[in-house]
Amino acid sequence: MSSSIHLNQPYEVKFCRAMLAPKYWASWIAVLMMASTALIPNRARRMIAKGCVPILRKVGKKPKRITHANLKACFPNMPESERDKIIDAMIFNFLRVGLGMGALACHRRKDIESAININGIEHIERARDQGKPIVFLVPHLIGIEFAGARLSALGLPMMGMVKHHKNPVFNWFTCKQRRRWGGTVYHRDAGLRTLVQGLRRGECFLYLPDQDHGPEKSVFAPFFATHKATLPVIGRLARCGNAVVLPLAIDIAPNEAKMQLNVSAPLELPESMTKQEEAELLNQEMERIIAAHPCQYMWFLKVLQTRQEGESRLY
Repeated sequence: MSSSIHLNQPYEVKFCRAMLAPKYWASWIAVLMMASTALIPNRARRMIAKGCVPILRKVGKKPKRITHANLKACFPNMPESERDKIIDAMIFNFLRVGLGMGALACHRRKDIESAININGIEHIERARDQGKPIVFLVPHLIGIEFAGARLSALGLPMMGMVKHHKNPVFNWFTCKQRRRWGGTVYHRDAGLRTLVQGLRRGECFLYLPDQDHGPEKSVFAPFFATHKATLPVIGRLARCGNAVVLPLAIDIAPNEAKMQLNVSAPLELPESMTKQEEAELLNQEMERIIAAHPCQYMWFLKVLQTRQEGESRLY
């Protein structure tokens, strides 16, 4: 298929006639359905999402098992009934945001701007006045795709990372959707050098500190009631790219199709900070952001895959 992977270059996927082959018709139907559900009223999307929660709970056995393991590790004293409430609310939020994802491909810029408010925009403006790019520190929150689009709509030159899909239709659609808002897309294996180069060009990006990169380069630091393997590189990224690091939270309104981005003051990451101290700071920020709206975090991801020596595997 017509896709090119040069890790230090923007990732491009061009449309080609082979994508119209019969074996990809189901994929095109899925894309059209995604675009269509974004056009129906929010109330209808909420009703559909609510009705699908018990179905997804029943068929999604593996994500459910991972979610239970994560919540039990992080909140061992939480009653099981409370964990079940978080899971149901998480599934509901995931579904209703997913049903609206087509908005990023077909809605106008002003529609996205009116649907997503930004609190703490003065921190962004101060960084721009200083001529510095921004690294937004944000864990895997359900509305993260919308956050990237809204920040791009501010005029921020954003760069993002994507995973190469085996399905060329989804590959093409994902890249087209992200690039629609003016962002530059790189393959997720592009590495830190590509990110630093982008920062030096003035590009901003969303950094997800909760990704598990394995034990080799990670440092274990407290994360709620457990410990998490965290990659302490954001300080080096910020220094090499002369960037400001701003924590970012995403709050999905409970009863309407609106979100709020909450941007916090810049993190202090002095060069004298050790890797252990940086990992602890990153995990503390993640705890603060996730604890505000635990049902809006993607607990179904294997964020605790790497365990300390002597600890049993969770998944």
